[in-house]
Amino acid sequence: MSRRPPDARPACATTRRQALAAAASLCLPAAGEARAQANFPQRPITLVVPFAPGGIADLMARAVGEAIGRQLGQPVVVDNRPSAGSIVASQVVAKAAPDGHTLLLMSNGNAVSVGLFRTLGYDPQRDFAPVSTLGFFDLGIFAAATGRFATLADALAFARSKPGQLNVGSVAVGSTQHLAAKLFETLSQTELLVVPYKGSPAVLTALRSGEIDLAFEILGPMLPQLKAGVVRALALSSERRHPMLPEVPTVAQAGVPGYSVASWNALAAPTGTPPAVIATLNRAVREALASKAVQDRLAPLGVRLAASSPAEAQALLASEIRRWGEVIRAAKIEPE
Repeated sequence: MSRRPPDARPACATTRRQALAAAASLCLPAAGEARAQANFPQRPITLVVPFAPGGIADLMARAVGEAIGRQLGQPVVVDNRPSAGSIVASQVVAKAAPDGHTLLLMSNGNAVSVGLFRTLGYDPQRDFAPVSTLGFFDLGIFAAATGRFATLADALAFARSKPGQLNVGSVAVGSTQHLAAKLFETLSQTELLVVPYKGSPAVLTALRSGEIDLAFEILGPMLPQLKAGVVRALALSSERRHPMLPEVPTVAQAGVPGYSVASWNALAAPTGTPPAVIATLNRAVREALASKAVQDRLAPLGVRLAASSPAEAQALLASEIRRWGEVIRAAKIEPE
């Protein structure tokens, strides 16, 4: 009977050793990636904001960014890139490395832009990985304190008796305020004269002068005017009354069932960002929004802070794209 040389090994043992070595080599990149994710963030995080400094969205980005930075041990640097439809800021983040170090302050503007522009250079649903919602901004229907309408019911009665003669002001065509007015027109079955202005200050000036009867505007910028007694809120666009203005009815309560509109902000990363990094950012957002420091800074602006899961934020974006697309088509607004 022949004997095996001393250094020989059974074929099956060699095969097992080779298989284990191959498996180990395959695991090395994954282990390296896991270590990189565990060390996130490794440098400052850039939060690209598609609005100019000083507005409510910018203030929210800075308040939440500072809190996230403290938790994660790296500063969050706000990079303002204002443009129509949030396109410029969104393009920057869509093309960034998917490692969690470049984030987008997403808003309902990202949903609206799908229906307003023929080409964006990115796909809001395909090219971004939402992290969490941050907060919601209710809109209001406002009248001048000295105006002829004391309630929304009064304004509706006038609009129905005199089609096309109720003058309603909003910010530019395609803005949340403008589309909220067009949705109101559809659901209330009225014919309004919706007048778009360049910005909120121009809307307020027109309202105070009597150039328009009503204004559709975000609640936050109007709070000082309400406190000063310059304007009155006839109704708010939320599903429930706002805790800061419990005496003001919702639009649905005031005579337009089914009406509910809110502007919103969310945090998003480029698609391909590792799930572990998304989870880390989501936890940081939740802790930030729960902190007294952030609540004290943002609650007086009329913001309803609200965190979500990444899946819930993605679902919100998808539903808003569908909803505002329908409103844009109904209003016969041609994409640019």
